[in-house]
Amino acid sequence: MANVYDTLMERGYIKQVTHEEEVRDLLGKEKVTFYIGFDPTADSLHVGHFLQMMVMAHMQRAGHRPIALLGGGTAMVGDPSGKTDMRKMLTKEQIQHNAECFKNQFSVLVDFDNDKAIMANNADWLLNLNYVDFLREVGVHFSVNRMLTAECFKQRLEKGLSFLEFNYMLMQGYDFLELNRRYGCVLQLGGDDQWSNIIAGADLIRRKESKPAYGMTFALLTNSEGKKMGKTEKGALWLNKEKTSPYEFYQYWRNVADSDVEKCLALLTFLPMDEVRRLGLLQDAEINEAKKVLAYEVTKIVHGKEEAEKAKAAAEALFAGGASMENVPTVEITEDELGCTVIDLIVNTKILPSKSEARRLVQQGGLTINDEKITDANMVITKANFNDKSMLIRRGKKNYNRIVIK
Repeated sequence: MANVYDTLMERGYIKQVTHEEEVRDLLGKEKVTFYIGFDPTADSLHVGHFLQMMVMAHMQRAGHRPIALLGGGTAMVGDPSGKTDMRKMLTKEQIQHNAECFKNQFSVLVDFDNDKAIMANNADWLLNLNYVDFLREVGVHFSVNRMLTAECFKQRLEKGLSFLEFNYMLMQGYDFLELNRRYGCVLQLGGDDQWSNIIAGADLIRRKESKPAYGMTFALLTNSEGKKMGKTEKGALWLNKEKTSPYEFYQYWRNVADSDVEKCLALLTFLPMDEVRRLGLLQDAEINEAKKVLAYEVTKIVHGKEEAEKAKAAAEALFAGGASMENVPTVEITEDELGCTVIDLIVNTKILPSKSEARRLVQQGGLTINDEKITDANMVITKANFNDKSMLIRRGKKNYNRIVIK
């Protein structure tokens, strides 16, 4: 049976490992309990988290046990990694609500039945800590000089790093120690921006418990230009269908750059690597077939087969100029809402988040209504702009929305 380490390496997940030979050996021989932390700072996971869920799924399918650690405690502090500004503070109630939402989304890929995976919350041990005891037990093992060289702090030092956030590394290190003591967890995984925090935790276990602990990071989901993927005009590409509809989700993957198709197929689907490489080699018009496979497979994992089929049918109907509009994202309005400008309509119906973005779209010639290009941002929308109470809006070449009068 293939070692999951080799699978993860072949598919392009692994970026850094603390002890490569030992970790590979361990994953090939034993059932390993590992963890990934998720701070519940929103009420949905996004596509960056999805990559980490895929790693959990590969690991679980190979017989290992995942712990999805919800950061109910750490979310009250905020991780400075990869951030230029301090995160906003959340209430305990908000964090708890977000944690519940996460669990439902994890279950799409990770099986929590019969202790096959564990959902833990670091609020259970962090929120009632005695600060002096914590400093004596944990703080004594952290060198401030070393912490200041960590990438996650370096970026923030220019703008100012609060002491609140400076504690984050100690708290994450302590999480690993707690999970090691409670569940025998010996491996922490995370995005590459977590490398310093992961090393700190593994080091703490070695010092406190005199036994080995390991860390592994994966590449962040970036495009061929090195920019983070999963950003849309409306913000993040969410896994919750109320925040990002399955159609929009499908369209995002349908429209990725040609150069990113093979990487996305490897990281975000379970297709065999032979098939991934075959699709990745397609050129010109044929690469569109590979993009359809990518969009369908990722949407199927996140939203289920039925939603993936609907999104695919809607995209094909529009592309072929077909008549089926039922799966295109649709907003209903009343006749009373007519008489506003096209800019107001687009923002009021939440097709775009701001008037400046809507205006820019018009100025760049990227907005059409019922196949007519709109050049006047102040054009007033009336009943005459609707065909049989329906209006089709296209942004750019491939983003469609429909507005219907009730």
